[in-house]
Amino acid sequence: MATPVGIDVSIEVDTTSVSVASGIGPASSIATTAYNTISATNVQTALEQLADQSYRGTGEPSGTNLGEGDLWYDTANEELKVYREISSGSFAWIALVAGGYVAGETSLMDKLDGGFF
Repeated sequence: MATPVGIDVSIEVDTTSVSVASGIGPASSIATTAYNTISATNVQTALEQLADQSYRGTGEPSGTNLGEGDLWYDTANEELKVYREISSGSFAWIALVAGGYVAGETSLMDKLDGGFF
Protein backbone atom coordinates (compact mmCIF):
# COMPACT_ATOMS: atom_id res chain seq x y z
CA MET A 1 0.00 0.00 0.00
CA ALA A 2 1.32 3.45 -0.90
CA THR A 3 2.22 5.90 1.83
CA PRO A 4 -0.26 8.79 1.93
CA VAL A 5 1.10 12.11 0.77
CA GLY A 6 0.52 14.99 3.18
CA ILE A 7 -0.03 18.41 1.64
CA ASP A 8 -0.11 21.56 3.74
CA VAL A 9 -1.26 24.81 2.11
CA SER A 10 -1.02 28.08 4.04
CA ILE A 11 -2.44 31.29 2.53
CA GLU A 12 -1.70 34.55 4.35
CA VAL A 13 -2.28 38.16 3.28
CA ASP A 14 1.20 38.51 1.76
CA THR A 15 2.42 34.90 1.59
CA THR A 16 1.22 31.61 0.16
CA SER A 17 3.25 28.54 1.02
CA VAL A 18 2.87 24.89 0.18
CA SER A 19 4.73 21.90 1.61
CA VAL A 20 4.37 18.27 0.62
CA ALA A 21 5.33 15.39 2.92
CA SER A 22 6.75 11.95 1.99
CA GLY A 23 10.09 12.90 0.58
CA ILE A 24 9.04 15.17 -2.28
CA GLY A 25 10.28 18.25 -0.43
CA PRO A 26 9.06 21.85 -0.22
CA ALA A 27 7.16 23.42 -3.12
CA SER A 28 10.15 25.67 -3.77
CA SER A 29 12.17 22.59 -4.79
CA ILE A 30 9.56 21.21 -7.23
CA ALA A 31 10.26 22.39 -10.78
CA THR A 32 7.54 23.76 -13.01
CA THR A 33 7.44 25.16 -16.53
CA ALA A 34 6.63 28.81 -17.14
CA TYR A 35 3.26 29.34 -18.81
CA ASN A 36 1.38 32.45 -19.95
CA THR A 37 1.69 35.08 -17.16
CA ILE A 38 3.42 32.66 -14.78
CA SER A 39 7.17 32.92 -15.26
CA ALA A 40 8.11 30.89 -12.17
CA THR A 41 10.32 27.84 -12.40
CA ASN A 42 9.13 26.24 -9.12
CA VAL A 43 5.71 25.50 -7.61
CA GLN A 44 6.08 27.89 -4.64
CA THR A 45 6.81 30.94 -6.80
CA ALA A 46 4.13 29.94 -9.33
CA LEU A 47 1.50 29.89 -6.55
CA GLU A 48 2.67 33.30 -5.33
CA GLN A 49 2.40 34.71 -8.88
CA LEU A 50 -1.13 33.29 -9.21
CA ALA A 51 -2.11 34.77 -5.85
CA ASP A 52 -0.87 38.20 -7.02
CA GLN A 53 -3.36 38.25 -9.92
CA SER A 54 -6.62 37.99 -8.00
CA TYR A 55 -7.67 39.79 -4.84
CA ARG A 56 -10.70 39.80 -2.55
CA GLY A 57 -11.35 42.17 0.33
CA THR A 58 -12.47 45.60 1.48
CA GLY A 59 -9.14 47.37 0.92
CA GLU A 60 -7.92 48.40 -2.52
CA PRO A 61 -4.86 46.32 -3.49
CA SER A 62 -1.69 48.29 -4.11
CA GLY A 63 2.03 47.75 -4.44
CA THR A 64 4.59 46.56 -6.93
CA ASN A 65 2.88 43.20 -7.59
CA LEU A 66 -0.08 44.76 -9.44
CA GLY A 67 -0.29 44.14 -13.16
CA GLU A 68 -2.68 45.21 -15.88
CA GLY A 69 -5.62 42.79 -15.98
CA ASP A 70 -5.50 41.82 -12.29
CA LEU A 71 -8.93 41.33 -10.71
CA TRP A 72 -10.23 42.50 -7.33
CA TYR A 73 -13.59 41.70 -5.80
CA ASP A 74 -14.34 44.71 -3.59
CA THR A 75 -16.34 43.11 -0.77
CA ALA A 76 -17.23 46.49 0.75
CA ASN A 77 -19.06 47.62 -2.40
CA GLU A 78 -19.79 44.21 -3.94
CA GLU A 79 -18.06 45.11 -7.22
CA LEU A 80 -15.67 43.17 -9.44
CA LYS A 81 -12.89 45.47 -10.61
CA VAL A 82 -10.07 45.18 -13.12
CA TYR A 83 -6.71 46.96 -12.90
CA ARG A 84 -6.19 48.71 -16.21
CA GLU A 85 -4.55 51.68 -17.90
CA ILE A 86 -6.93 54.65 -17.92
CA SER A 87 -4.51 57.04 -19.62
CA SER A 88 -0.92 56.74 -20.79
CA GLY A 89 1.06 55.33 -17.85
CA SER A 90 -1.79 55.78 -15.36
CA PHE A 91 -3.51 52.69 -13.92
CA ALA A 92 -6.60 52.34 -11.72
CA TRP A 93 -9.13 49.82 -10.45
CA ILE A 94 -12.23 50.11 -12.65
CA ALA A 95 -15.50 48.38 -11.75
CA LEU A 96 -17.05 46.02 -14.30
CA VAL A 97 -20.77 45.64 -14.96
CA ALA A 98 -22.52 43.15 -17.21
CA GLY A 99 -24.79 44.91 -19.67
CA GLY A 100 -25.24 48.58 -20.48
CA TYR A 101 -25.85 51.73 -18.50
CA VAL A 102 -29.15 53.05 -17.26
CA ALA A 103 -30.20 55.97 -19.51
CA GLY A 104 -28.79 59.24 -18.18
CA GLU A 105 -26.61 57.56 -15.56
CA THR A 106 -22.94 58.50 -15.28
CA SER A 107 -20.68 55.70 -14.16
CA LEU A 108 -17.01 54.83 -13.89
CA MET A 109 -17.88 51.23 -14.69
CA ASP A 110 -16.72 49.54 -17.87
CA LYS A 111 -19.35 48.03 -20.12
CA LEU A 112 -18.92 44.35 -20.94
CA ASP A 113 -19.94 43.65 -24.48
CA GLY A 114 -20.03 40.05 -25.71
CA GLY A 115 -19.17 41.33 -29.20
CA PHE A 116 -15.59 41.93 -28.08
CA PHE A 117 -15.00 38.33 -26.98
